[in-house]
Amino acid sequence: MMSSITSYKLLTGNVSKTLTQLGSQPELKREIEYYKANISKIKTIDDFLGNQRIYNFAMTAFGMKDLIYAKGMMRKVLTEGVDSPKSFAMTLTDQRFRDFATTFDFKTYGSAATAFDRTQQGTVDKFMQNALEEKAGQSNEAVRMAIYFDRKASSLTTPYSILADKAIYAVVRTALGLPDSLAGSDIEKQAKLIGSRVNIEDFKDPAKRSAFITRYLGMSDAKTSAASTSPTAALYSGVSGRIDMSTLLSIQTLKRFGS
Repeated sequence: MMSSITSYKLLTGNVSKTLTQLGSQPELKREIEYYKANISKIKTIDDFLGNQRIYNFAMTAFGMKDLIYAKGMMRKVLTEGVDSPKSFAMTLTDQRFRDFATTFDFKTYGSAATAFDRTQQGTVDKFMQNALEEKAGQSNEAVRMAIYFDRKASSLTTPYSILADKAIYAVVRTALGLPDSLAGSDIEKQAKLIGSRVNIEDFKDPAKRSAFITRYLGMSDAKTSAASTSPTAALYSGVSGRIDMSTLLSIQTLKRFGS
């Protein structure tokens, strides 16, 4: 099986070529062409939310495909904008909402909100980047996480900005060899620990960021390998199919109490 590091290098070695290949896929090509042809026709928040294809495209571009159903919340995000620190988007820890409201800024620009490059080609570029990450995730979730980390890490400013993004935090925990259970502990203690182990300014340096990603991918493969060769895994290696969740929980309980 190809290592995550090798898969990552193959996929990102020529990003332009990879994106061109993705953009030529019929389904993606249709959605991109529709968005480009129709986004400038969107003049109001009602227009935006009412055009399901435009709305879906935009939400996917900003990595919020899982929140497409939440139109009421997105209406509030768009209606209140980002001008006030008390606006809905600005009170949320998730940066994606602020980025979304800034890009589709109907509150400030009204009917001209979709005339900017950020809402047109800029959003298409984000959509394609998301498609690239999804493609990576189909064969290797660690590679998808690494590509996402590379895209977002340079904008991180404090340990709290790491904690605020679940995917980023998962990458950092794995790279540092920290247990996933750490995420359930006191927030301030988590921030202090991360701050003592990571120089966030390093993430702005492409070479240092690349080295951190390589470390993450190596640690991720090591964790996967360890899990697949553990005594519990070996016990079931000759049994077909999957272990159901209730059985898995029982195993974990036995391990926890040393039974």
